[in-house]
Amino acid sequence: MISGPCVIESAEHALQIAHAVAEAARSAGVAAVFKASFDKANRTSGSSYRGLGMERGLEVLGKVRRETGLPVLTDIHEPGQAEAVAAVCDILQIPAFLCRQTDLLLAAGRTGRVVNIKKGQFLAPEDMQYAAEKVASAGNRQIFLTERGTSFGYRDLVVDFRALAKMGALGYPVVLDVTHSLQQPGAAGGASGGQPQFIELLAKAGTAAGCDGLFFEVHEEPGRALSDGANALRLDLLPEMLLRLAEISRLVASFDSLGASAET
Repeated sequence: MISGPCVIESAEHALQIAHAVAEAARSAGVAAVFKASFDKANRTSGSSYRGLGMERGLEVLGKVRRETGLPVLTDIHEPGQAEAVAAVCDILQIPAFLCRQTDLLLAAGRTGRVVNIKKGQFLAPEDMQYAAEKVASAGNRQIFLTERGTSFGYRDLVVDFRALAKMGALGYPVVLDVTHSLQQPGAAGGASGGQPQFIELLAKAGTAAGCDGLFFEVHEEPGRALSDGANALRLDLLPEMLLRLAEISRLVASFDSLGASAET
């Protein structure tokens, strides 16, 4: 599970959520990564909150890493950010809108850190081969590919679950970004809307389809979140939902094991 607030709001807030994420993951027997952005460079409106900036944001992420023991993930938007972020974070994330940016992918790859590439809403899953190849060409095959929905008309995204298998066939772990797949870009009048009532439905479907990881943005009060609250999971719903998802994952693994035994 990759989980955390969309954007770093404060050090205290990030630590509060990180501890809750760590505890929920431990209870469910699930590995967890803490995620938060130091800069949201692609907000709908230019007046929207963007974050603490790289210097202060990395200080917060480093503190989260030290105090919780969780690996941390954050976005980079420019090649020049890669080395500084890699000095603090375990995973560098390439935003969906930037997944074709060659210089950015190469810079992330050269750090040697894990690189999580989000599939652009405009790309076929097979085309993620080329994004992954750019990172791998820098001598780094520590790559995740993340599905986050495909544009379906105006302000709506749809997850084609065939994409999980198609990207998995490229040879890299595949993550389903559940909450961003339920985003409705620009639908809230200068901000993005969302459909959080379908979070667990999508997460169950992705788990049953065999994805390697799930991505959730969480917040204790989504209505007060400074970014992406409209599609965030309420934090207190995470522990019980994660237990249910872990059980589905175990069930799928047992069926896969039975199938493999039958074939041999």
